[in-house]
Amino acid sequence: MSDDVSILRQECLDALAAASGHRQWDEIRVSVLGKSGRLTGLLKQLGRMDASERKLRGAQLNRLRDELTRAIEARGDELEAAALDARLIAECVDISVPVPTGRRGGIHPVSQAVEEITAIFGAMGFAIAEGPDIETDWHNFSALNTPEHHSARTDHDTFYLPAEADGRNRVLRTQTSGVQIRTMLGNEPPIRIIAPGRTYRADHDATHSPMFHQCEGLVVDRNITLGHLKGCLIEFLRVFFGKPALPVRFRASYFPFTEPSMEVDIGWSRKTGEIGGGEDWLEVLGAGMVHPRVLANCGLDPEEWQGFAFGMGIERLSMLKNGIPDLRSFYESDVRWLQHYGTDPLTPALLHEGF
Repeated sequence: MSDDVSILRQECLDALAAASGHRQWDEIRVSVLGKSGRLTGLLKQLGRMDASERKLRGAQLNRLRDELTRAIEARGDELEAAALDARLIAECVDISVPVPTGRRGGIHPVSQAVEEITAIFGAMGFAIAEGPDIETDWHNFSALNTPEHHSARTDHDTFYLPAEADGRNRVLRTQTSGVQIRTMLGNEPPIRIIAPGRTYRADHDATHSPMFHQCEGLVVDRNITLGHLKGCLIEFLRVFFGKPALPVRFRASYFPFTEPSMEVDIGWSRKTGEIGGGEDWLEVLGAGMVHPRVLANCGLDPEEWQGFAFGMGIERLSMLKNGIPDLRSFYESDVRWLQHYGTDPLTPALLHEGF
């Protein structure tokens, strides 16, 4: 090995051994193997040599290039591993150390509301059912007796996705009603489920969000009546809001998938915002008897089986219960907001004890 090649080799190895960080390592790599690097410069000189000298010199430089490339890569791996170890040590959290006063985390109001809703309906014998966020047009609309001209099917209200290979349209579900359809298709009655989950609609303001959470419920059995529906929802609302005498009103309405349909209102004071106080009414959810066509679409005989269904916005219930004025604040990730409205993570939702 010629003197200049030997000197370059030793200087590069010594510099790599002394490198203490990625920045120094990268400077060495560029200075040796870069476009203007020392070894690159020597390789460029080969073209000016005669054939015999070029062959000998080229072999030396190629061996050096391979050796230094391996050495540089190995040293880079060592420095990267050392940096990761240092970061892990620096970011280590001793979970045995008590959390400073006032800095304990809290359960998000949406998660807390879901826990409370499932606790209440769980005490009534409801099971939790889940389904995909991306639904077919049939599960989200057609099976639910929603006509083709219904405004909910428009692009202004619904997020559409590219159609499937078989031509079926796909949407981000606008409601968790598709879970009800899938449950009736895959299970024999009696059925008693709630379906909490994310839903999506093209809307955004102080009381609407493109993504929000909804909980729907479904009961299918023989001889189900409006009395069962009213008793179930009255008990739920009174326990959820902690008002044993909460006034609840059922008002006739229209939904394609229920007949008869109704809006459910609770007593409320417009002046003070107090739940259960005053002479005003506030709509909180929708409900009704499952439409016979929906039962038939799922292979159930409407002459034999009846059912009721209901749906509620989880954020809306949480806003009413906790006095939260703006829906958008749920998704702003403000720690101060969460510390104010969040609940103790060590306190489980045991509202069913109030029954």
